[in-house]
Amino acid sequence: MATADLIERMLAEPRASSASAVDALHTLLDDSTVEDTSSALGIAEAAELLGQSSHTLRYYEREGLVHPDRNASGYREYSPAHLRRLVFLIRMRVSGMTMSDLRHYVRLVEGGAETMPERRQMMLDQRDRISRQLGELTLALETTEYKIRSYGGAP
Repeated sequence: MATADLIERMLAEPRASSASAVDALHTLLDDSTVEDTSSALGIAEAAELLGQSSHTLRYYEREGLVHPDRNASGYREYSPAHLRRLVFLIRMRVSGMTMSDLRHYVRLVEGGAETMPERRQMMLDQRDRISRQLGELTLALETTEYKIRSYGGAP
């Protein structure tokens, strides 16, 4: 499946935990699924596809997190591999990963296979942070639901 199709499918799902969205994400982030035959996207097209602003994509570039190619006219071109990295970066930012940690992670990725143990540990630590956040948000939701019921009925 094309990278753009996977991104659209993943972002179109109303709940992040839906099986379809998770399948799309797994396929998208699997290195064996990169199809470099897809045409590259300009910054406006890439930003629209990802649901981000062009400013955000340029920020990630300035921070050294993604390195889009440039065409003969000097315009940015985002390949499927660039889009896949951006999906990862955006999801990690949503989960609360700091820019400093993201810069460190990208440096490790660019360092090659010998950095895999450290990258794995970073992802384990991030999973623990996300799990704690989910627990806190679940409790906050339950508290909100309780208050709604206390004000006279079901939501």
